[in-house]
Amino acid sequence: MLLGAQSPRTRAGSGYASPVNSNVPARETAPTDDALPPAFAVYDLLSSLIRLMPRDISLTSLSTLATLHRKGPRRITELAVSEGIAQPSVTSLVTSLERAGLAERRGDPADGRVVLVAITETGAEYLRARRQDSVQVLAGAMARLSPEQEAALLAFVPVIEQLRMLLELEGRA
Repeated sequence: MLLGAQSPRTRAGSGYASPVNSNVPARETAPTDDALPPAFAVYDLLSSLIRLMPRDISLTSLSTLATLHRKGPRRITELAVSEGIAQPSVTSLVTSLERAGLAERRGDPADGRVVLVAITETGAEYLRARRQDSVQVLAGAMARLSPEQEAALLAFVPVIEQLRMLLELEGRA
């Protein structure tokens, strides 16, 4: 039931329903003490899910692929900033992703002197498979919740989506 629930608007390409309210302004204040327990709970849930996934590539490589998938081709310097790692490390990481067939370097059509890094179709398929695997693990755990817990979680989906949107606006997602 939980996975099949629909909301009024679906985020394109995400594969799940998500009401997004971009009109809600972010608070400019520090988090209250009441916000910390749910923040820790969500953080711990995400950490547990990440630990359960296979380690066939590093989390930094996975994050870089996700950035390329979400934002499109990027310069090495842009990837270094967005991933928070040194440019030489990104160059090495991109070389590894290229060897695995997950990313490719290509010229920038707007400026022939610039080289962009792009995700390949193989890389995009890899991300889809990883996401599907993660969703299945999480859905398996959710299937063991009580009906009341499942209803509470379903009611929380709009809040989770709002948090994701706010983090993306802050450049942290």
